[in-house]
This record gives sequence, structure tokens and C-alpha cells, in this order.
Amino acid sequence: MKKNDLVEVKIEDVNIQGIGIGRLNNMVIFVPGCAVGEKLLVKIIKLNKNYLVGKIEKILHPSKDRISPDCIHYKKCGGCVFRHLSYEAELKIKYKHILDCLERIGKLKNIKVNPIVKASEFNFYRNKSQIPIRKNETGEILTGFFAFHSHRITDCSKCLLHCKYFNSIIETLKLWIEKYNISVYDEKNGKGILRHLYLRYAEYKDEIMVCLVINGKSIPFEKELVSLLINGHPGIKSIIINSNLKNTNVILGESCKTIYGKSIVTDKIDSLEFEISPLSFYQVNKRQTEKLYSIVKELLQLSGNEVVIDMYCGIGTIGLTLAKDSFKVIGVEIVESAVNNAKRNAKLNGITNAQFFCSDASKMSETLEKSKVFADVIILDPPRKGCDKTILENVLKINPKKIVYVSCDPATLARDLNFLCRNNFEIKQFIPVDMFPRAAHVETVVKLVRKKPDAYIDITVDMDELDLTASEAKATYQKIKDYIFEKHNVKVSSLYIAQINQKYGIIERDCYNKSRDDKQPQCPPEKGNLIEEALRYFKMI
Repeated sequence: MKKNDLVEVKIEDVNIQGIGIGRLNNMVIFVPGCAVGEKLLVKIIKLNKNYLVGKIEKILHPSKDRISPDCIHYKKCGGCVFRHLSYEAELKIKYKHILDCLERIGKLKNIKVNPIVKASEFNFYRNKSQIPIRKNETGEILTGFFAFHSHRITDCSKCLLHCKYFNSIIETLKLWIEKYNISVYDEKNGKGILRHLYLRYAEYKDEIMVCLVINGKSIPFEKELVSLLINGHPGIKSIIINSNLKNTNVILGESCKTIYGKSIVTDKIDSLEFEISPLSFYQVNKRQTEKLYSIVKELLQLSGNEVVIDMYCGIGTIGLTLAKDSFKVIGVEIVESAVNNAKRNAKLNGITNAQFFCSDASKMSETLEKSKVFADVIILDPPRKGCDKTILENVLKINPKKIVYVSCDPATLARDLNFLCRNNFEIKQFIPVDMFPRAAHVETVVKLVRKKPDAYIDITVDMDELDLTASEAKATYQKIKDYIFEKHNVKVSSLYIAQINQKYGIIERDCYNKSRDDKQPQCPPEKGNLIEEALRYFKMI
């Protein structure tokens, strides 16, 4: 065989990238845009000693799953990979990919994976788009998406994935670039001002954020740009300049400057409002996010007494949706602007039992130990690369009763589940959610619990001989006093603590300062409430 040969191929499988897999003379051949079971006439475009790559010249026997793509850019753009297949066929491929990752990468077998929670919308569901801006050899402005596995831009006049308002905003920006001859970034030499157009849409108040990522600190003809945008698009409530001076593939820089309107947009999930800044993580599919968070809540079955640690908390969306069912929520996030958003979001929604820290999640166990906080539940929602090993090791040190792991990459999820399952946790439920219809990703929610011991030893202990009760082991009187004083700046006596302990039937030794005389002062209700709060905090009631 040689390049450009035409060969007949039967497709045996399709991977998560929408690429068909067949065999030719005992070699694997990869062919994009296929369906399982199809017989194709394929042109070989690449030969490797271990595999071949081809492209479809003619479909000899199409699959019943094949449909006509509804996007003119589909074959060139790298955004979608399943527009040639029925939605049911897409879900089967994603489901199989999850199982393959669990077995091959996670070495986990016989895991029951629930059916994928389907998306209700296939088009215009993305509330965020990051659009590269370049020029071609003739000087034409290109705005679109990188072609698959390349930095070659496919000019896309109308994307069916992102919010329907975005296409017209892109055209307005192109008019401004051409009218005022604005320079465009060149990856090869690092010159030019405009790098990316970054758009966000918040459905709740119909608000749009426009963010220009630039190779500098300011843009020429700024007022003219603002005028064009706000006059042509009344939904725009925020225009921001983000400076990225580095020669990097990372899209956003660290510095943002608001040149029009607000620095945030506000969206709503269920009954909670969330302020979103340019650098904040926020799920791209609102409808599926509401389903996802509902699943998380259902899996946890919180009683109201749990301390929940929300690692990678972003702007606090998951943690705050759990706050009313928890005793306390602690969110950890490395991006400072996101933490500030989370704090404002808690205040915006009147939530007082949530705290957020700008910190490396890998140091969380030390922070909890110093604060004498015991976590019942940990939420993990990392980026696509998954959790660093140091963070997983911290999870083991914290040793929660339950973990809920939310992932957008089954491969890195499987790797991390392998680590957790080898270290005293077991998978209880596994629910995929199709957050990205027509694209090569799938979200998953996994509930893990601490493993039960393989064997039990029945031991009877005389507490008088041991001279230590279970409640004493959790918190001394002094710890209870310190907790109340640090949190509320209120002092309570040992006598009052003893009275509340008696109320809840906590056994105490004779040396405790218990109330035995009716003439002794009784604990006031307001201090009693604070002592009860402390007892719940230390899990004594």
C-alpha cells in the first residue's frame, strides 16, 4: 500500500473523537466521520509502520445511524465530532468510552454505570465561547475554531454550538477590525494586538459579556468598538480587556480591565443567583448543569449536620447549592477572582454557612487540621487533567465518609478512581451526564464511600475503666469554649456546657462540673443555642 491508494474498509468501531476504526491487511486504519458497520471506499492519506489514516471517498454501505450533517463547517471545524450520527448512536459511543476508560486505565471491572442522562438541546447550548482571531495569507480576518489537532483556523460564520447571539457579535468585531485596521496576533512572531474574542452569556437576565484578549495593555479605537457593540447588541452588559503578553497556548491572561458596564454577568441555577467574572469557571450548558447538580444532591442525601469540602469550587456553584442541606460548606479555589465571586454569591443568596478560601487544594488537610474541622463530604470537580496526586493524598488524610467526583474526562477520572479505590474507597454510583452533545466530551458524577472492614472484632469496653467517653474524645470543654468564642466572641461556662450535655444525654464523669442544685444559674437560651451549635460541629449530637 502507498499514499493515495483507494481501499475498501469495514468500520468496526468509532472512538470518542468520532473517528472510525477498521482493519486493512492486519493493520489498524483510522477514518474520521464514520459509523459502526459501514463499508467505505477510503483514500489512504498517511502511512505509519503501526497504523494507517484514511479519508472517505465513497460510502458503499451506510449505517442506519448515519444522518446528514446540519452544519456547513462540520467536516473542517474541530468543534463537533458527531453531527453525522444520530444522537442515540453518539450516546452509545460515549457510554462505551466510559467503560473502556474504567477497564483499561482504571483497571476497574464490573462497575455499574447508569445510562447517560440525555441533553434536551443539541444546538446553541454553549454559554461560553473562546474564538481565536487570525489573518490568512491574503490578509482576510479569520474567526472560528481550530481544525482538529491543529492551530489552523476554520473560519466559521455560524456555529450551531454556541449561544445564538454570539455570531452577530463576531461579525461586528470583524467590521471594527477592518474599518480601523486593527492588528491581529501572529503566533509565529508574537506580534499583533488581537488574540481571542471571549464571550459569555447569562440567560437569567439575558446578559452578554464581551472580553477581548489582547497582546498588550490597551487597544486603539476603544470608544469606537464600545459604541459599535452596545448599539448593535443591547444584551451586552460588560466589555472587558484581558491582557495576555505571553507566548503561550493559554487563552486568558491574569489582568482584566472593564471598559464598559459591569465586570460580571449574573446567571441563575435553580433558585440561586451567581455572579460570573471573566476568569471564573462556570459550566457551559445551563440545562444539563441543573440536572448535574440535582444528581449530586440526590447522591449525597445530606441530613443537615455534614461539613462539606468543595475542592476546585470555582465561583461556589456546587457548594452553595448544597449549603441549605449542610451544617457547613468550605470551598477551596486557586483563582482569586473566582473566590471573590464565590464569597459575593454566598452573600447574594443569603447563605451564611459557607466559607471560601483562595488556596491550593493540596494543602487542605493541613488547614482543616489546624482549624480542628472534620469533613464528612468532599466534592471534587477538577479541570480536564483530573486531580494531582498530592490532592488525592490530601483527600485520604481528610478521610471523609463520602466523595462525589464530577469529571469532564473519563480517562483522567478512571486514573483517579483507581487511586481512591486502592486506598479504602469504593464506587457506589456512577452517573454520566451529556453536558456536551455533538462534541467529544461527556460529564460524569461518581459517588464513593469509605470501604467497610472485611472483618469485625467484637470488643466490650468498660468506659469507667477507660475513663474516657466517646463525646469527651471528640471535644473537651475548653475546645467547646474556644470554638464559641472564636466564632461568636461569646464566653460560656463549664456549668452551662454540662447542662446542655445533660439535655442531650451525654454521659459525664463525676469530676465534671455538672448541675446538681436547682439554685444554680441555668444556661440562657441564646448561649444554649451556641453550645448546641458547637456540639453539632464536633459531632457530639
